[in-house]
Amino acid sequence: MKEVKIEDIKLKQAAKEGMDDFLAAFVDAIYVTIGSELTVKTMSELSTDQLTLLAYSILRDEVMDGGFIQLIHNGYGGFIFRNPFGKMIRNWGLVDLYKLVNKTHKLYNKFHTEIERDCTDDEFMAMFERFAEFDHCDDTFVENEEKWTATVARYVDEHIGNFAQIV
Repeated sequence: MKEVKIEDIKLKQAAKEGMDDFLAAFVDAIYVTIGSELTVKTMSELSTDQLTLLAYSILRDEVMDGGFIQLIHNGYGGFIFRNPFGKMIRNWGLVDLYKLVNKTHKLYNKFHTEIERDCTDDEFMAMFERFAEFDHCDDTFVENEEKWTATVARYVDEHIGNFAQIV
């Protein structure tokens, strides 16, 4: 395991700015520790809590920007749906997000091959109409994102040692 470190002063400043900055301090520190590249090798150097935090960060960024279709098209579907991410977030207290991930996993299994293929921008935009089944999942995530992010931030705060050493 690689040791992730965050300077106390940076963490305190991030916490003052709010939960998004607080979580970003950990996510950024994890990426710095693994050389900014998430690969099979670097994943093996992280704890399950650290990986789950990265997965949540990716999920949130992708879904808030372009929905689950964008997440899958950009190659993150396997990372979210073929790993124990759902079980981990349930253990963190995010039962409703766990249920949403499971529901979306079924859609991922059904459509991922088509969504992951290379395509033009127009073809990508057309996917949102072709795969309208994802709309409800996207809406549910957006409606609950703030509450879920607050729960993630609370979990990280209560288990800081699982994520980084404060120096």
